[in-house]
Amino acid sequence: MQIEIRPVENSDSAALLHILEVVFAEYPGCVLDLEEVPELLQPATAFAHLGGSLWVAQQEEQVVGCVGMVPTETPERMELKKLYTLPRVRGKGLGRRLIEQVEAEARHQQAKYVHLWTDTRFTTAHRVYERLGYARLPETRKLYDRSNSVEYHYEKRLR
Repeated sequence: MQIEIRPVENSDSAALLHILEVVFAEYPGCVLDLEEVPELLQPATAFAHLGGSLWVAQQEEQVVGCVGMVPTETPERMELKKLYTLPRVRGKGLGRRLIEQVEAEARHQQAKYVHLWTDTRFTTAHRVYERLGYARLPETRKLYDRSNSVEYHYEKRLR
């Protein structure tokens, strides 16, 4: 089945929250708290307000993944956000396609780097990022959220 990548709509909110709920449930201690992801209640509006973009992956009528991008204080650097896919569509190149969507848009906006933060528990995502040329940087950050998240920092120089 073909998967289409399209810009998010505010009406995708429930589907996005479902994806996060499913993904977080795979990792012990990860909790989805709506107060920690208010941008997903009106995702198109929120990402537009940030000057960024959010895309969803849709298979038939179901949203099965997402990825976003927002600018940073450094004009030549964009931040990849919210890369999530449902388990049933993993291992088929969707994560790569979503990351490539961000990289293409970052290049279009003249960025030279894409960086991201990812929970230390999301080991499958780390392998995907590393296969696609992202380098793990030395710093980590603690979020002080309900999941007690600690995140690794990754970055890739765009060609």
